[in-house]
Amino acid sequence: MSASASPRSRTAAAVAARRRRSQAAVQRVQDALTVLRREKARVTVAAVARRANVSRTFVYDNPQARAAVAAALADAEQQHTQLRPALDDAQHAGWRERALNAEDALKSAHTEITRQRTRIGELLGQIRDLRAEWDDETIARITTENTTLKQRVRQLTTENRTLEERLAAARSTLRFQDRRIADLESRVADPAGST
Repeated sequence: MSASASPRSRTAAAVAARRRRSQAAVQRVQDALTVLRREKARVTVAAVARRANVSRTFVYDNPQARAAVAAALADAEQQHTQLRPALDDAQHAGWRERALNAEDALKSAHTEITRQRTRIGELLGQIRDLRAEWDDETIARITTENTTLKQRVRQLTTENRTLEERLAAARSTLRFQDRRIADLESRVADPAGST
């Protein structure tokens, strides 16, 4: 009977040692999760396994380790989901502000171009009306001023075109951001459907 008791006691000792090692590994996994949360690092099975000095298989096979990692992943996802709308709102507000600024600049350019065209028309009318009465020096001065105004109109037209392109780009970006927000809202509303 002592021969059969000896193998049983060795088996019991081996099982107890294995349980202690397993519990120590689970504790290392929990410690690694604590460190990752404190460092605000991304929680993954591979990262936890590296930090805890255990295999990924252990994390997947051990119910306690698997549950701890799953809880940490769920917590990280919840925090990420809560922070995402704030970040998206800030980015959306930035694009909206740029679009509004571009629209204001475009309106200003249109106003300036209209004013310059009106002034050019007035000057051309004066030239026609008074051409017979003016000397060559006055005609040259008005022609020079007219040329300068035409160059200014060309410059403003170019600026207007640039601002229209910026406005189109800002509106396009704003539409993209709106679609992204709608997609994120649908993911938040139906988290099971997005996975």
